[in-house]
Amino acid sequence: MSFGDTLKALSDPIRREILTMLKSKRMSAGDISDKFDMTNATVSYHLSKLKEAGLIYETKYKNFIYYDINTSVFEELMLWLSQFGGGEENEKDK
Repeated sequence: MSFGDTLKALSDPIRREILTMLKSKRMSAGDISDKFDMTNATVSYHLSKLKEAGLIYETKYKNFIYYDINTSVFEELMLWLSQFGGGEENEKDK
């Protein structure tokens, strides 16, 4: 997983909405699909892009596949982004 893949996956509003849904609970592909007015194949495509970026993972249970958010990727991204934040005086401002 690279930050480029992560940011590209996050650039899509549907994928961000899926992540918001998964923030509160684990969901099956069918549960996720029910929330959108699009084909199951399109939802599956978005899920695969999120999975490729490491933002979600799947767990198989009986005949169902459940999706969960991978918070460790968000923690890594936030840590990386924090180096660009304020707080300490920048070297160029001295």
